[in-house]
Amino acid sequence: MFPALLLAVAVAIPGNFLLYEKAAATKDKNPETNWATSGKKSADLVVNPCQQAKLGQSGRTQARTLTYTAVPDYSKAEQVILYASPAAAGKALRDLAAAARSCSRSGYRYSAVPADLGDQALKVTGQAYQGKKVGVGGERAIVTRRANALILYTVSGEWGKPAKSDFKQQTKDTGRMLAKVCTIADC
Repeated sequence: MFPALLLAVAVAIPGNFLLYEKAAATKDKNPETNWATSGKKSADLVVNPCQQAKLGQSGRTQARTLTYTAVPDYSKAEQVILYASPAAAGKALRDLAAAARSCSRSGYRYSAVPADLGDQALKVTGQAYQGKKVGVGGERAIVTRRANALILYTVSGEWGKPAKSDFKQQTKDTGRMLAKVCTIADC
């Protein structure tokens, strides 16, 4: 256990490790689009149903977050977080699932179901509702744990009724990151 802890503390998430870092570094002249990059260990989870500042924070050793926003109503984010242990990363994932169950409001609801990726994964849906009818607007995310790493890909926009195809890009991105995350995680 001790060598794994040392590895988690010693390894940083290197620059250009995330899939979209090169795109984020490219300056575009469109005033309606923006990339934000953060290496802050304390960054909020990019999938955070309750907007809880402490959600997924305990046991972190490193984090890197990229967020893309476009006017009027589109965003996507990529986040890789390293924890001191697989147990700490697993707790963060369980806490996120609990938040999805408990933080739904009447006009906006969340759900989280297991996904078959990595060591553990969730498919998280946030969706606007007007009464019982699906409204316009929502979030679709894949959150995956591999060893002591948590990998998050989310897209928010003018979604309609949730569909399997809504998760296609996030699932593809997760697969690509799973293929390389063990170079920094304690796999």
